[in-house]
Amino acid sequence: MTAVALTIAGSDSGGGAGIQADLKTFQELDVFGTSALTAVTAQNTLGVHGVYPIEAAGVIAQIKAVLEDFHVGAVKTGMLFSADIITTVAQTLRMYGPPALIIDPVMIAKGGASLLQEEAVHALQQELIPIAAVITPNIPEAEVLTGVSIETDDDVLEAAEKLLELGAQAVVMKGGHRHNEKFAEDLFLSADGERFILRSERINTKDTHGTGCTFSAAITAWMANGKTAGEAVAEAKQFIQAAIRDGLELGAGHGPTNHWAYRRLGENAGKGVVLVD
Repeated sequence: MTAVALTIAGSDSGGGAGIQADLKTFQELDVFGTSALTAVTAQNTLGVHGVYPIEAAGVIAQIKAVLEDFHVGAVKTGMLFSADIITTVAQTLRMYGPPALIIDPVMIAKGGASLLQEEAVHALQQELIPIAAVITPNIPEAEVLTGVSIETDDDVLEAAEKLLELGAQAVVMKGGHRHNEKFAEDLFLSADGERFILRSERINTKDTHGTGCTFSAAITAWMANGKTAGEAVAEAKQFIQAAIRDGLELGAGHGPTNHWAYRRLGENAGKGVVLVD
């Protein structure tokens, strides 16, 4: 049976992030992609120039249309924008009970624009995180969601544990924002005790737009294909590392990653990624 995944996220007119990045990633990993649009953004590599949210009823109608017709193996959320959208999305997913929910808690665009209203943070904590199979915050997002100021490895672990306490089954604490010039280290921690670090070579590039969307979409695709959370995260790390390393050099600002690099590089896709027990 063909694996199917659903992305619930915003549109990026520049094509590097959001729904566009998710669907490209699903396609590259042999997963049929479906979508529910939460907002339209006027966006390019230089920044976000406008955000135009969809009414919550319209978002829910899209989700129901997909879940009532397709056998969806995994669902991911990206930019949800408002508390109203988050709450209604959580209620709908609880009703239909998809096998795996992957949350990319999108808050700030690469150019600095806010993509999540302040009152939406509480809804994310109380409504959506408790039903997550995996949540994939970067350091600034984790700080907002947990109240932990993250500087040290112990801080990273404390924040991950707090996210598990909110109800997530597993957490990936992405290390791209930490001040390590040589490596980026992502901590994986699950409620059942599985724990590892994925270390990757830090690549000197400005073309990192959509990395979070693409990484979480790859996790979603692998879980739709039956991988465990830990297995999916490890594979997704190789996918995003290849996408960053084999850049496209598009646009004048933060350019998009290369969604077809993983497939084209084959056995070399995971170069520079090391599993640390």
